[in-house]
Amino acid sequence: MRRHLNTLYITTQGAYLGKDRANIVVSVDGRETGRVPIHTVGGIVCFGRVGVSPFLMGQCGEEGVALSFLNEHGRYLARVVGPASGNVLLRREQYRRADDAAACAGLVRSIVIGKTLNQRTVIARTLRDHRATLPAAATDALKTAAGRLADIARRAEKPQSADTLRGLEGEAARTYFGVFNHLVRGDSDDFVFSGRSRRPPLDPVNALLSFVYALLVQDARAAAEAVGLDPAVGFLHRDRPGRPSLALDLMEEFRPFFADRLALSLINRGQVTPRGFTRMDNGACRMDDATRKTVLVAYQDRKRDELTHPFLEEKVTVGLLWHIQAQLLARHLRGDLDAYPPFVWR
Repeated sequence: MRRHLNTLYITTQGAYLGKDRANIVVSVDGRETGRVPIHTVGGIVCFGRVGVSPFLMGQCGEEGVALSFLNEHGRYLARVVGPASGNVLLRREQYRRADDAAACAGLVRSIVIGKTLNQRTVIARTLRDHRATLPAAATDALKTAAGRLADIARRAEKPQSADTLRGLEGEAARTYFGVFNHLVRGDSDDFVFSGRSRRPPLDPVNALLSFVYALLVQDARAAAEAVGLDPAVGFLHRDRPGRPSLALDLMEEFRPFFADRLALSLINRGQVTPRGFTRMDNGACRMDDATRKTVLVAYQDRKRDELTHPFLEEKVTVGLLWHIQAQLLARHLRGDLDAYPPFVWR
């Protein structure tokens, strides 16, 4: 079993990362502010104006430590990785399955069912845990949405084309986000969700979701590369230049279970406040540095939680789940598993 490794997030503008023997050294204005053994790190994510020495880049490539660069608001810029790992035969099989209509549809079916059931569980957990405090209208809306999501998952089980399954995924997303505001229990009117908005996010809830999704896709991409898969060639997400389609596929099952629940927890527990968000002239909503650090700490803490994997029936940390799913996908592509078993939260 793969060992859980931390991700090092660098948010201080002007920071510089260097290498001293087997350590990552963080400096600001020429003064050392941190030192981390590289063997304890699975990835490094740099936000904004952060420099990295060529020697550390080379060491990260050799050690398999993914080094990613994002702008200050979490938009992906670039990534430094070492030689592609894995067997070329695995990638060739991945490409063949992506081009085979029936095989592609089978994988899309698994992903859509897993994501839809996890969306339903997020709603069901809210109904179970907060029924006494929910208004009657919210309770009715959530019950209706949970029933629709269960029906969509059942419909997705039937043999059909990948495009039809993609339509069901879109229907599930509209149903889920149509009641998402009822899951937000903060008192502030600033945390009102009226619909999903991206590029740019137009309110604090969307800004929080987009930021956590950006972190999750980097972890999913690293997981795909670690097992030798091509993160650019997916099944649910069509090929598009510059888009990590397979990484987006892998993260779909974890959007509701991990990313959405994390964002909701931060709001509902008061860990993030309206003061931590700024509205720009173009309508975009941005997080300040303090809020961003709060989210990163919570993200890292959540990855250390433990649960029993529903397919392997082994206790693992949450941060290993996307690596496990990438391994299960690789096993399916090699012919060791008849189908790809999605992660379904119970």
